[in-house]
Amino acid sequence: MGGLSLWHWLIVLVIVVLVFGTKRLKNVGQDLGEAVKGFKKGMSEHEQEKLADQTRRDEAARDEALRRDGVDPVVKPRDDDRTPPSAR
Repeated sequence: MGGLSLWHWLIVLVIVVLVFGTKRLKNVGQDLGEAVKGFKKGMSEHEQEKLADQTRRDEAARDEALRRDGVDPVVKPRDDDRTPPSAR
């Protein structure tokens, strides 16, 4: 009473092909493939959203740390403000 052997699976496959036909099985396969692609795309978009959320949280934490240090995080120094006056 073990599992099904290779011959059992081949017989089941032949019966399924006879019952449903190759055209309908092909359509089912295409639909299944499109569903898997859609799922992967959705998961990829979800990962991108999580990464964007993490970036926003990191920036907010950095801005808060700058505010605690007395620096306005909105005003960013220009490149020429960083050069020493003697080099201008």
